[in-house]
Amino acid sequence: MLQAFTCADGKVRRIIEPHGQDDLRNAVWIDLQEPTPAESEHVRRITGLHVPTEREVDEIEMSSRLAVRNNAIYLSIPVIARRDEMTTGVAAGFVLSPERLLTVRFAPNFVFDHYASTLTQEGVPHESAPHLLIGLLEAYVDRKADLLEQIRHDFERISHTIFAPGTMRGTGRKTEDALLRQTLGELGRIGDMNSHIRETLVAISRVPPFLQSTAADWLPKDLEPRLATLRQDVTSISDFGTHLTDKQQFLLDATLGFINIAQNDVMKVMAIASVVGIPPVLVVGVYGMNFKFMPELEWAWGYAYAWAVIILSTLIPMAMFRWRKWI
Repeated sequence: MLQAFTCADGKVRRIIEPHGQDDLRNAVWIDLQEPTPAESEHVRRITGLHVPTEREVDEIEMSSRLAVRNNAIYLSIPVIARRDEMTTGVAAGFVLSPERLLTVRFAPNFVFDHYASTLTQEGVPHESAPHLLIGLLEAYVDRKADLLEQIRHDFERISHTIFAPGTMRGTGRKTEDALLRQTLGELGRIGDMNSHIRETLVAISRVPPFLQSTAADWLPKDLEPRLATLRQDVTSISDFGTHLTDKQQFLLDATLGFINIAQNDVMKVMAIASVVGIPPVLVVGVYGMNFKFMPELEWAWGYAYAWAVIILSTLIPMAMFRWRKWI
């Protein structure tokens, strides 16, 4: 999909699937979502800007994610997208020149769509391409902050589930196992999300100093305070994300600890059953021996006596375990 944003009479106009060359030539922002080779070539021919491919924006080298070519700045930032009902990291490409901003994304993205919708609202002034890029990065930082706040609430809920008095008590073995399995799954999904957020913030943190050093000649001076604020926001949010990572590790260790306790309980029951079963087996083994002379065989109450010995040899160890509070 191809869309362009132009300015007319001080207002931003959004054009979906522009076909005229003037629409693209006059556009201050061109956004391509999963572009076809024909669309990429069409944009390159009109604007003179190279449209990055998915393979190019996926590269992780610093020189590939931050580059300058023909007075245009090429940036690559990993963003969060949903594919096949799963959250995944997908790189997005940004090409900034003094005249326009070109963005390339290879999956639907909420931040792009929401930011694009705000530009066409009444009262939104026209901004230059650098202003649009910084605004888009600010929207990304705000979105990551919201996601981290949601993660904090999720961790509080999980912490209450694990540590609240009586939560695990009286739930039954199957219910407790299901709860622990569900908690592990949630922690895994949240950890994956937190990892994607951290990767995005690290990439965004490198953009302000790179812009200030490579685009100092044509970067608007009024963006300097916004760039400084952007760096501060990224730093503070990254620190909060580190705190959440530590919290996640603590909850993961606690969940695994409860799983180990449950496994130990099972092993304890099996150990007690084996110990309790030894004395009666010994008694039965003795009276099962094929000796010719065994006085108890002649007793009138010999059978009842043997059963009494077997039962007592079972109950006495169990009473000892109960007295020592092992069971």
